[in-house]
Amino acid sequence: MGPRAALRTKVQSPSATAAEAAGLRWIAVEGGPPVPRVHSADGGRLVIDEVPAGSPDLQAAVTFGRRLAALHLAGAEAFGAPPPGGPREATIGAAPMLNEPAPEWPSWFASQRIEPYARQAGIDVSEVCARIGELAGPAEPPARLHGDLWSGNVLWGADGQVWLIDPAAHGGHRESDLAMLRLFGCPFLDHVLGAYREVAPLADGWERRVRLHQLFPLLVHAVLFGGGYRLEAQAAAREALRGS
Repeated sequence: MGPRAALRTKVQSPSATAAEAAGLRWIAVEGGPPVPRVHSADGGRLVIDEVPAGSPDLQAAVTFGRRLAALHLAGAEAFGAPPPGGPREATIGAAPMLNEPAPEWPSWFASQRIEPYARQAGIDVSEVCARIGELAGPAEPPARLHGDLWSGNVLWGADGQVWLIDPAAHGGHRESDLAMLRLFGCPFLDHVLGAYREVAPLADGWERRVRLHQLFPLLVHAVLFGGGYRLEAQAAAREALRGS
């Protein structure tokens, strides 16, 4: 018998624990990026496997891109759908996030992922929301998203694999995960995206839509931290309109 894996314990609110545990189980798909195993999620205590840290590696990045495509292609029941067993009222970081299923992406993204946070941050996104149909690009089926895919939740493991932790998982548009990955930086990102597109090609114009998809995490950060994030969210809204 090999050595027992080290465990990581997180203490948070019961609802956040339930959402994270459900999200981790849901994104642990065959052929997808590895995800820590959930050992228990009782009350406000979440116990998962610890991921020993390694260093960014080109081959790991290529494999990650392919596996991330597999995760997205696993799909979801609807845009905004929570993972099975996950709560409707979830979180992204320290901010509340509502998982309310909807049949199509543009109006759901405007009403559930842009407008609530823009109101709290005092940022005018009315034109983006009014034009969301033309800005959204071709219709796609709901993807299975990690939902909070910034560099801190992408772990380069000592085993040579790229692991995902701390999801805000829900059904959404796959370009949202990719845009967040670009927003906060990722080693070998061009190789990640290249390998991703070999498995799951992106619709024409996806590069013009990056700022539209980045608007959600920027607004969340503007609500939580203000300052420069508020200015960057305003810039992203202007650039999203120019990208149409």
